[in-house]
Amino acid sequence: MSPFESGVVNAATDERGSIRSILVMEPPAKIGENGSDAVSDDNALKVIAEGVESEIGEGFFSSLARNLALALGVQYAFVTRLSDDGMYFKTLALWQRDHFGEDVELPLRGSPCELVLHGQTAHYPTELCSRFPDDHLLAEWGAQSYCGVPVLDEQGRIFGHVAIIDDKPMPEQQRAIGVMRIFAARVRAEVQRLRMEDALREANQRLTRSEEQFRDLFEEAPIAYVHEGLDSHLIRANRTALRILGVKPEEVPGLFGSSLVPDTPDAQHRLSEALDSIGRGTDTSGVVLEMRRKDDGRPVWLQWWSRPEPDGKYTRTMFLDITDRVLLEREKARLEAQNAYLTDEIRTEHSFGDIIGGSSGLLKVMQQVQLVAPTDATVLVTGESGTGKELIARAIHERSARSERTLVKLNCSAVPEGLFESEFFGHVKGAFTGALKDKPGRFEIADGGTLFLDEIGEVPLAMQAKLLRVLQEQELERVGDTRTRKVSVRVIAASNRDLKKEVDEGRFRQDLFYRLSVFPLEVPPLRERREDIAPLVAHFVRQSARRMNRPEPQLSKTALDQLATYHWPGNVRELQNTVERAIILWREGPLTFDLPALPVHPDMVPPAKATANVRLMTRDELKRQEREAIINALKQTNGKVSGPHGAAQLLGMKPSTLSARISSLGINRRTIT
Repeated sequence: MSPFESGVVNAATDERGSIRSILVMEPPAKIGENGSDAVSDDNALKVIAEGVESEIGEGFFSSLARNLALALGVQYAFVTRLSDDGMYFKTLALWQRDHFGEDVELPLRGSPCELVLHGQTAHYPTELCSRFPDDHLLAEWGAQSYCGVPVLDEQGRIFGHVAIIDDKPMPEQQRAIGVMRIFAARVRAEVQRLRMEDALREANQRLTRSEEQFRDLFEEAPIAYVHEGLDSHLIRANRTALRILGVKPEEVPGLFGSSLVPDTPDAQHRLSEALDSIGRGTDTSGVVLEMRRKDDGRPVWLQWWSRPEPDGKYTRTMFLDITDRVLLEREKARLEAQNAYLTDEIRTEHSFGDIIGGSSGLLKVMQQVQLVAPTDATVLVTGESGTGKELIARAIHERSARSERTLVKLNCSAVPEGLFESEFFGHVKGAFTGALKDKPGRFEIADGGTLFLDEIGEVPLAMQAKLLRVLQEQELERVGDTRTRKVSVRVIAASNRDLKKEVDEGRFRQDLFYRLSVFPLEVPPLRERREDIAPLVAHFVRQSARRMNRPEPQLSKTALDQLATYHWPGNVRELQNTVERAIILWREGPLTFDLPALPVHPDMVPPAKATANVRLMTRDELKRQEREAIINALKQTNGKVSGPHGAAQLLGMKPSTLSARISSLGINRRTIT
């Protein structure tokens, strides 16, 4: 196994770039093939981080090189910096096999390091010496493989690189590269720290050489400098510091810096940590402090570096005014929160996402959506085919606490009867013929989120009992597996059938029906919310024209009136298809629509009578007669819908119209034939 095992690595760093916490996600596995020098995959980052945690400066680079080699199981590891002329890398630390080596210069041309100079990760898994025959050091080391990542300075320029070399192949994976990148960033932080330390050291040296020279530098420096006691009383402060803190020169004697810190828990906690660090005689680097100006009390935020003097009585401190940055970040956060709030308000008050319309029937449905969405209650959405039941399910999901997870959908009418259990609960490899690998079911995929089961009435009776158990217990077993898996899934079911009638006729389990219909929600058909037709048409016209890259045609009142009087047996889906067909056929002028005539069959319409006492048929009776006529036609044609001698031809209907009516009336062709 190579040092490039796959996995996910996360490391959090503090302001200095030191590793504060590490998260390694994957099952344990060994890294490297070099015996006892390798450590377990789970502990690689921990070993390196602990090895360098207490080191700074040159000791840090040496410790990093050694611990990289040992943790990743390779023979060589080194940290370099780029020469001033950009022609070679010079090692800051080199670990070779079992000891630290002498520093060497690594030429860029004709070496594996050259690619890193361009800011890229260089990885050569094998045959390293044959790739770079002019690099004699590789031959001396017997190198087979190489991986290097760049180290950038604060301006984003190449400072150097971190690299590992091994005498065995090094297959490419992202894990070790991720580890190296984390510590390349730590190298950058250490370089910045050293540079800052050098700046402080230089200032102190100048102070000792010439008080006059130091005074000019101290007073005129653009960075704030303060000389203070361990108890924060000010001894000396330069002009920049006085200006930032709102302090007059004569106010410096007797002034304590801690008196300018506001009496808030967070500010006092940060101050206490900084003073404790100074009291221990350790450097304080990059601490952010909130203070109040002495003259007007306005808040000011400082990024603070402090270093105790060797005698342990005083500290020399410098700080930057980052007030503008902090206020900008707070304003940005406020605006983002406000934008999210306004977006939510707009969605709540004026729109329902993909749901278009403002009829009383639709508003009632959306009010129910708003009520049930925050709960985890199971919802049963009913309504004719094409009314938008899936959109209602999506609206419930998006307004729920599970909205961060995906809405998983399954159309039960499209699942072969023998595959329901596998689709719902998944299977293990070898569970049945064709099960070539483990596969999670829809319930596992939707764990933590929402599962939308469309056409729930198509689930076979035998499967309904198993589905009921999962809904009640929130646990399942994959097909062919004995392991029980816990899931947390909210179920939204939908059907265009009358499930209560299906229960009465023995085709649907009563207990499952009651379990699904905790919160029943019926979507009205389009003919019962005709005031929604105009906005829906406008939406579909824009949508279709944009998709077809065509200009948006005008809509006339005559055309909209025509659409408003049509019965729409296929509901919103039929309306969308009608608009799209009209856009395809449109050439110029206002958009026109060619609406099909509703099917009329002798069996569906009662004979006309001349008497005034004729009994008018109710809508339910007409619908029942239409259903019986279609069923009789399907029986005569053995379930054949289209083509010669099909049911559509017998009824004088278009096949597409007949298919829509079969779906709308809840006719199951399989039970007929």
